[in-house]
Formats: sequence, structure tokens, C-alpha cells
Amino acid sequence: MIPLDEDKVVRAVEKASKFVVSVSTVTLVSDYMFYSMPVSGIGSGIVYDGRGFIVTNNHVISEARQINVTLPDNRVYEGKIVGSDPLTDVAVLKIARTGLAAAEFYDSDKLKVGQFVLALGNPFGLVGGPTVTAGVISALKRRIQAKGGPIIEELIQTDAAINPGNSGGPLINLDGQVVGMSTAIIPYAQGIGFAVTSNTVRRVADEIIRFGRVVRPWLGINGVDMNPGIAEYYNLAVDFGVLIVSVVENSPAYYADLREGDIIVQVDGERVLNMSDLLTILWKKKVGEEALIKVIRGERENSFRVKLAESPFY
Repeated sequence: MIPLDEDKVVRAVEKASKFVVSVSTVTLVSDYMFYSMPVSGIGSGIVYDGRGFIVTNNHVISEARQINVTLPDNRVYEGKIVGSDPLTDVAVLKIARTGLAAAEFYDSDKLKVGQFVLALGNPFGLVGGPTVTAGVISALKRRIQAKGGPIIEELIQTDAAINPGNSGGPLINLDGQVVGMSTAIIPYAQGIGFAVTSNTVRRVADEIIRFGRVVRPWLGINGVDMNPGIAEYYNLAVDFGVLIVSVVENSPAYYADLREGDIIVQVDGERVLNMSDLLTILWKKKVGEEALIKVIRGERENSFRVKLAESPFY
């Protein structure tokens, strides 16, 4: 048993309980006779802004015909979708209520494996306020792919119990600050849950509130992960990085003179081992910013400054 300051845990839960909400949905599904029938769903959410903005998971509200948000005072409001982002599983709702107690977000770049965390949410739609479970950060920078969904990068792994209905709820530290947002569990496995980092939630939510969607920077290449097998077969100089398979015409990479066959090994001084690393680094930058990209071309290293454009895909 991990020794803890019990009073500190209680204070953290009391603080977080003021910004945890329940998100209920109604979705229409068709049976084998093509009859439509309503199906209810339940999830959790976090008060992001006192003006009535709520963050939750994209998978909680996607395809929902009706969304209701229940606040800590048990008042229920209709939730309108401001925007969502399947690539990070983040969505923003708006309710007709102001003056809400908003969450405080911690800088997730400072998180350490082994740090104690608490998960709050509404598992199984139980009444009586959020359920609290405790655990530690088991790992950082995890990536998972839901069945039929996109690969989600940069996740927090925790052994704090996350159950159906917890999705969209906060993962908090002992100061009651949000370090992540619960997003997924591995069925039939014990103590393996995942959360989107607080920094990702803030970045995505801010862009959705401002633009109605996520504005991502774009390099304009198609690439594959390097590995020893590819390096040996093609007699390439390195066995890590991203091998450029093609460059999109009139893209930032095209104008910077990146070429098919180049191997991207570094961006802004950060080592790139694979496509996941490349996307993670690029998505931290803004449209219009420059990235210094180091590539291996033949036997030589070359560096290129690339001005990133807005992605045409969202």
C-alpha cells in the first residue's frame, strides 16, 4: 500500500468534484430490419471554461443525436458540439450556463512515471457524484489504436481503475489539477488504462473553441518507419528515422527540397526514430512556424528549414 497524506487526497477530490460533469447521449442505431432505435450512452466531462465549455472524449459524443450534461449541482443542460478531433479523442461541448468552476490544468510535460494520480468519473452512470479511484502513472508516451479508429499518440498509462462511463473524466494529481483525460481501457486486463495528456487537451480545446476544429501543421510527405530490415535491403546508412516515400507537390517539403529517399532523423534537435516521433514533434508546432529538419541523403547529412503550412486534412 502506498503511504499517502489522506487529507491531501480528500482536498484534491473535493476540488476536482466541482468541475467533473456527467455526459449522457442518445444515438440512433438500426437493427437487421433497418428499424431505428435509440440507444443511451454515458460518459464524463471536465468543465474547461467558466463560460460553459466542457471537454470530453470524441468517442463519447460522436454520432450522438442528443447530448445532456449534468453538472455537480445536478442541473441538466443540453450540450451542443463545438467541435471534435478523432486523432486525439478530444471533443468540446457548450452548454447555456456561465459562472462555472473550471478545472486547473497541470503541465503534463512535467509528469513522471510513478507519480500518484486519481481518476474521477461516472462509471456505469451511478448517481451520487463522481467515483474516485487511485493509482500511479505506469508509463508515458503510449500509443494505442481503438478498433476501427485512428492511432492515438502520447497517452498516459495508469493503473487507476477506469471503467465504462469514466471516459472524458479527469485524471488529477494530489493538488487537484488535471494531468490527463481518461480515454480508454484494455478489456479483460487489470490495471491498464489510458488518458490523453492535459497539454494535448488544452491545445486541442483551445483551437476548437477558436476555430471550430484543430489546425494542424503539415509537412507534405508520405513516409514509412525505418528498421534494420529496410536499411539492409536497400543498403541505407541508418536503420532509424522516417524514410520519405513521396513528397506532395506544392507542399512545404516540396518547396524545401526534401526528396524521395531522404531519411528524416531529427527535427529541431529532437531525434526522430519513427513516424510517431515525427508527428508528435510537428504537432507541437504552429502553422507558419519553421522546423529545422535533418535528413540522411545517401551517405551525407543535410539540414533543411521548412515553413509548415496548414494541413488540408482534418
